[in-house]
Amino acid sequence: MDRLKLPRGVQIQASEGQKISEANNTGGELKPFMGVKVRRRASLRRDCKGDYLDVPSDPCLSSILSKRGDQKVLFADKVLKFTGSGKIKQRIILITECAIYLVDPDADVLKRRIALAAVHMICLSKLSDNFFAIIVPSEYDCLMASARKTEIVTVLVEATKGRPEYEVGVVFSNRFEYHASANLVKEVHFEETEGGIKTRIAKKTS
Repeated sequence: MDRLKLPRGVQIQASEGQKISEANNTGGELKPFMGVKVRRRASLRRDCKGDYLDVPSDPCLSSILSKRGDQKVLFADKVLKFTGSGKIKQRIILITECAIYLVDPDADVLKRRIALAAVHMICLSKLSDNFFAIIVPSEYDCLMASARKTEIVTVLVEATKGRPEYEVGVVFSNRFEYHASANLVKEVHFEETEGGIKTRIAKKTS
């Protein structure tokens, strides 16, 4: 855990089934969050860059996209991904006009490609945390954390806007479920406490 390079603003205190707290992070004041999310003052001044990794200059990432016919990168950055077994993995997230790519930055290997057409919605809390879950009914869902969550969600919403067959919706709740794997459902609970936000991830019990 100590070797894991966390995105700015994310502090993981514990793993599966225990509490996770986060320091204040920043995020853009963009349309999907207006009037719903608890926003921070710093978030009002944030500029959105999109490609934070300079993908065209990275032969590995460029090759992953070109092999699948993707060229235009809407967003690129490092995120934390929470696995079904409770581990935390660092991933590179690439968002194009067609898909979401998750790449292992250590092995330079594509771990997952999610077509935008397969994404049903994105789940967020109503608080100022870094977590977001991408809900993919035809496969399995993906829970991640990023200090640039606001920009990621906005990019996904904008990329599918005007396409009624797969326009991505955004749902806000301080408690939501997601399928960590085909046969494993987990619950994420968010609670505002003095000094921060407590987040708990646990296996759903019947």
